[in-house]
Amino acid sequence: MGDSVTDKKVLIVEDDMIISMVLERMIKKLGHEVVKKVIAGQDAIDSAFELEPDLILMDIQLKDNIDGITAMQKIREKSDVLVIYITGNSDQYSLERAKKTDYVDYLVKPIQMSHLKKSISKAFAEQIS
Repeated sequence: MGDSVTDKKVLIVEDDMIISMVLERMIKKLGHEVVKKVIAGQDAIDSAFELEPDLILMDIQLKDNIDGITAMQKIREKSDVLVIYITGNSDQYSLERAKKTDYVDYLVKPIQMSHLKKSISKAFAEQIS
């Protein structure tokens, strides 16, 4: 049942509550389950290990002193979970750091449903092949 392109477990890491709610709505519309929403890097790391999601939507700027890229570096030590970065800043430095974490996509806010859908399809297509 969990092998189809829908019905995947998604962890949302986003410190802006409104954006987090919008992302959750989009994920559910696309037929996936939001297993948790967290706002801090350490919570992202803990939740990734505890819940073993199929995909993480990761904001880069978070509420604690661990940003999304650093959190993914820690998660990568034990997991090859798929990640799509969602960020308000598309600066080259962040992009270069993010590349080292083997992400599926790097989306710049505001996120549109069509872009998120395309990224998620790409993520799970790579997983199947």
